[in-house]
Amino acid sequence: MKTRFAVRPLALVLSLASTALFAADVDIRNPWVRGTVSGQMATGAFLEITSQSGAVLVGATTPVAGVTEIHEMKMEGSVMQMRPVPRLELPAGKTVVLAPGGYHVMLMDLKRPLKKGEVVPLTLRLEGRDRKTETIEVRAEVRDLTAAPTH
Repeated sequence: MKTRFAVRPLALVLSLASTALFAADVDIRNPWVRGTVSGQMATGAFLEITSQSGAVLVGATTPVAGVTEIHEMKMEGSVMQMRPVPRLELPAGKTVVLAPGGYHVMLMDLKRPLKKGEVVPLTLRLEGRDRKTETIEVRAEVRDLTAAPTH
């Protein structure tokens, strides 16, 4: 009887561990936002994101912008196109780079200019394989208007 009682709590702990938050296996590196000038109403946020179990980036928010969207830039023929994407797949174990000229977080309807050295809070919304959504808080440094990615 004593042994059977001891096994049940262990089974419960193992069950809870298997349903742990998937956000814990997400690694965010090098988050940054391109600085702006007075009157500029949009900019981009960039980062590297890796999910060990696989996830989907489904949105983002920040208090410095009225609208925040995941965007994709790509060449179509001889024209560079930029458009919002509703979902960005994060394949298990693969790093997805959000960088100028590719996928990025677009910050629009900025509430004020963003100056080099400031820190912008970003909330990323991720969906796991079980379709449950979680958020991750990121602090992105504002870099110079002409900044390029660094690794």
